[in-house]
Amino acid sequence: MRNLFALLSGGLFGAGLFVSGMTDTRRVQGWLDVFGTWDPTLAFVMGGAIIPMFFAWRYTEGRNPALGGMFPPKPQAVIGRNLVLGSTLFGFGWGLAGLCPGPSIASLSFGGINGAIFVLAMGAGMWVAPSIKSRLDAAVPAV
Repeated sequence: MRNLFALLSGGLFGAGLFVSGMTDTRRVQGWLDVFGTWDPTLAFVMGGAIIPMFFAWRYTEGRNPALGGMFPPKPQAVIGRNLVLGSTLFGFGWGLAGLCPGPSIASLSFGGINGAIFVLAMGAGMWVAPSIKSRLDAAVPAV
């Protein structure tokens, strides 16, 4: 049952990305082009995700999910080196490619070779990131 709900949730997420146009790299890059042909569509998509999630965090506090397990705790509001460096790298990749992890997986069905290359490069980055982080933490401890 849990896998069925995971499949349905993933399908709903992918459909939302497709319908909202977030799998179109030009639309995402248009959001980032504030001094050119700026496209505000992404603000509505982000609001459509952030607003319900705000209420979901409030509603699920102290509750258990219907399908077992536990809801994850609310993330700590700590701004440190790892958050700044990670979000900067994510932002550069997102701006250059116009894709982030969710839409990149969705684009595999229609993105051709470019989509596949992006997903492979993203996977390679996720694979090497822990060793780079541990080396960085050993060289310069986080404050």
